[in-house]
Amino acid sequence: MRLVVDLTRCQGYGQCAFAAPEVFRMPGDEALLYEPNPGEEQREKVLRAAAACPVRAIVLDYQAQPADTRAREAAAGAERIVVVGASLAGLRAADTLRREGFTGSLTLIGEEPYEPYDRIPLSKHVLTGWVPAQHTALPRSDALEAHWLLGQPAVGLDRHTKRVLLADGSQVAFDRLLIATGARARPWPNADEAALDGVHTVRGRDDAAALRQRLAAGPGHVLVIGAGFIGSEVASDCRGLGLPVTVVDRGPAPLAGALGAAVGRVAAELQRDAGVDLRCGVSVHALEGDASGRLRRARLSDGSTLDVDVAVAALGGKRNVEWLAGSGLAAGHWGVACDAGCRAFDVNGLVTDDIFVAGDVARFPHPVYDYQFMAMEHWGNAVDQAEIAAHNMISAGPDLWPHVALPVFWSTQFGVEIKSIGVPTYADEVVITQGSTAQRRFVAVYGRQGRITAAVSFDHGMWLEFYGRLIEQAAPFPPRLRTVDQPATRQPVPAEVRSEPSAHATVVLTGHRPSQRRAVLVHGG
Repeated sequence: MRLVVDLTRCQGYGQCAFAAPEVFRMPGDEALLYEPNPGEEQREKVLRAAAACPVRAIVLDYQAQPADTRAREAAAGAERIVVVGASLAGLRAADTLRREGFTGSLTLIGEEPYEPYDRIPLSKHVLTGWVPAQHTALPRSDALEAHWLLGQPAVGLDRHTKRVLLADGSQVAFDRLLIATGARARPWPNADEAALDGVHTVRGRDDAAALRQRLAAGPGHVLVIGAGFIGSEVASDCRGLGLPVTVVDRGPAPLAGALGAAVGRVAAELQRDAGVDLRCGVSVHALEGDASGRLRRARLSDGSTLDVDVAVAALGGKRNVEWLAGSGLAAGHWGVACDAGCRAFDVNGLVTDDIFVAGDVARFPHPVYDYQFMAMEHWGNAVDQAEIAAHNMISAGPDLWPHVALPVFWSTQFGVEIKSIGVPTYADEVVITQGSTAQRRFVAVYGRQGRITAAVSFDHGMWLEFYGRLIEQAAPFPPRLRTVDQPATRQPVPAEVRSEPSAHATVVLTGHRPSQRRAVLVHGG
């Protein structure tokens, strides 16, 4: 059987760990780990665990429900739907299409040869050896009835003939298309150094399997380059395995790019208390190998040298848009631009009615955050956006849905469950409203220009839904509410959010008359 836990909903009650202890584990107060593909002998226990979950966060393989027949009429002009990207967003969109009544041809195209799998366990369960990489397949409907083209990367899009071009030279025609190609790990920038035996990234199933094999061999020292969520989780896994690990990040604190340095310093304490050699404000200048091409050392910007056997480049993601070059869509390193209904923009900024975008590759405007365009590489966003894109693909104009859900994400590291709702980087101040940073159990609320924009919890996740409602209501910051476990003083401090350059596009304009004016996207070398 297959299962996935929606950790955006999970509040750490732990009923599942009592009902099925071989499948669910809680190494900390709220941190939850689970086996995504347990054996059939665990089925009854897992079913009891799912029934016992107070917030219904456990999702299992499921049977198809009666379809919404209204969608069949709305989808009359869409007999062929193609989904490029056979991962979480692509699978969720396909399931939604069938659930809402689409009965036409449905094709899923995936670059990897594997059926859709969950990436969340890769940097948590797989690296520690609890779950094999091949046991991460996602639950899905028993009546999907889709044509799968796995191991067949898309290499081009012809919008005029409505065809997706594949690497083997074949073409797939569509009436409506969903782009859900996600992102890949950003590699170490020096190709020769990246090719050294011992240098890894973590994004896909093969990445995790290879790194797990290396960690299981007991390396003498592991270097993690980058202290974002993936880098921090890898460091946590290493310490859990008893391996010496150094984390290097050019920023002021771990997770500072996502949570700001004020909260990031609490994450730094977590790492150092766990035995991580954390070095912030430092970068790696070079990775060096021996004559056989094996990684041996790293040279840092402060002049020091580390002897290492394994290096993990956790440098963020790079959106998979190269196959869209020349398609006329507004696609670039920022992702694929779309409206709040997931409809792709062309290069002129016009909405396309037959091409949609969802997941990590999508860049969309959010009304709560001044309609700024943002891209979210989070599990919850991929799920929500895929369902909305699928609904809109087979719905008439008045029935279109906007994607306005607040972003939610989580990370399990060093026995602590870190959760967030809203956009912490869209803030200038932060205040602790519940708990204590000294005890590593608290809620931090973020604000900008007098209103609440986000909240982050360390082992206090049950309160995030409450703060989400405050964000939706544009509640004032700092909050003046009485809360449980309220600290003696609630004084806002600077959030210390790092200012990143915004994504930009370079275009040239052609034509003279209004009917002739067009934009042409210019890609950098």
